[in-house]
Amino acid sequence: MRIAMISEHASPLAVPAEPDTDGQHTHVAELATALVDAGHDVRVYTRRDSTAMPDAVPSGDGYLVCHVPAGPAERLPRDELLPYLGEFGRWLAGQWRDGDWLPDVAHAHFWMSGLATLHAARRTRVPVVQTYHGLGTAARRRLGPRDTSPPGRIGYERAIGRAVDRVVVQSQDEVAELIRLGVPRSRMTLVPTGVDQELFRPDGPVAPRKPDRPRILTVAPLVATQGLPDVVRAMPAVPEAEWVLVGGPPADQLPTDGTARRLRALATACGVADRVRLVGAVPRAELGRWYRSADILVAAGWHEPFGLTPLEGMACGVPVIGTTVGGITDSVVDGLTGDLVPPRDPRALGTAIRRLLRDNVRRFSYATAALDRIRSRYSWKRAVEQLGAVYAMVGGVSQPTPAVA
Repeated sequence: MRIAMISEHASPLAVPAEPDTDGQHTHVAELATALVDAGHDVRVYTRRDSTAMPDAVPSGDGYLVCHVPAGPAERLPRDELLPYLGEFGRWLAGQWRDGDWLPDVAHAHFWMSGLATLHAARRTRVPVVQTYHGLGTAARRRLGPRDTSPPGRIGYERAIGRAVDRVVVQSQDEVAELIRLGVPRSRMTLVPTGVDQELFRPDGPVAPRKPDRPRILTVAPLVATQGLPDVVRAMPAVPEAEWVLVGGPPADQLPTDGTARRLRALATACGVADRVRLVGAVPRAELGRWYRSADILVAAGWHEPFGLTPLEGMACGVPVIGTTVGGITDSVVDGLTGDLVPPRDPRALGTAIRRLLRDNVRRFSYATAALDRIRSRYSWKRAVEQLGAVYAMVGGVSQPTPAVA
C-alpha cells in the first residue's frame, strides 16, 4: 500500500533536543520504518521550517520525508501553526491530485495534521486515519491556564473524530476521553504503539554509576507536566538513592535553563542536592545505557497522553513507578510490572520508591513481567499488523504479501 503520514509539526528527521519535539517525531519515524519493513510505500509530510531544507529527503530507513510549504519557512511554536493548515492541505491536495503518487490511505498525526489532511482528502477522495497524540480536553483539565492550545482545539478534535474514516487510539484512557468528547466508540480502533526492541533491550552497555547507591531514573523533557519537582520532593524518603534525570537541553545549556535551575534550587532546599543529577539530552541511541543503569524508572507526570519512556524502560528490564494518568495506566500494570501512585503526591511517590528499592524479589518479578508485556503487546511488528488491517479496511486495498524466506 501507498501510505501518506502527515505530521505537521513533528518531523521524523528532528532530534529530541530540538524545540517542540514531543515524542511524536519518534513515533512517526519508527512507525514509518516498520511500515516500510512490512512492504508498504511510505511518505511522511511535515511543514517546511527552514529555507535550507530540500523539497524531499530520503530517510535512511526507506521512507521519503516531504517538506510542505505552509507559512514562513522558519521554526514556529506548534500552537501557532493553525493559520497555515489550509495552505498545508491545499498543497497536499495538489500533489496528490496532479502528481505521480496518490496514497491509498493518509494517516494524520495530531489534530492539526488531521485538519490539513481532511482538507486534502475532500479534494482527492483519499481515506483518512487519525491518531491524536493527546487531546485538548485532557490538556485543559491537567494544565489549566498553562494550556497554550489554540482556541477551538476541542471542537476541531470532535469534528475530526466524526469526519475521518477511522480513529486509531493508543490507550483505554484515550478511548474514554474521546467518548466523553462525542466521538463514537464504533469509529475507534485501539492500537498500542511499538517499542524499538533492538535499541531498548535488557542486555547491552550500561551507563556508569556508583555500585553502592541505588539509582532512580527519569527520562523526560524539562516541562511542568512531567512532575519533576515531585520527584525531588520524594527523594528525602529514600536517603540511600540518587535521582538521575535524562532530558531537556544539552548538558552545556543546563546552567542557563530556567527549569533546570529551579530543580537544582529545590534539591538544595530539600537537602538532596548531592543526590540529584541532571544529565541533559542524550542521543536516542544511547538511552538504553541509561535505562539499564537504573534500579527503578519513575514517570511522575500529571499529563501524559501515552507515555513512551515507561515502555522503553520496561523493554530494558526496569520496573516502573508511574502516575495514574493517561496511557501510563495501560502500559504499567499496577502490582505486576510496576507500581502506580496518584499524580502530584510526593509523599506517595517517595513511599513507593522506598518500598520497591528495599524489595529485591519484587523488583526482579516486575522486571520479568515488564519484559513479557513489551514482547507480547508493544512490538512494532504487532502494531503494523494491526494498522495494516485498518488501512486495508478504509482503503479497500489488499495488504502486501510477506516475502517468502
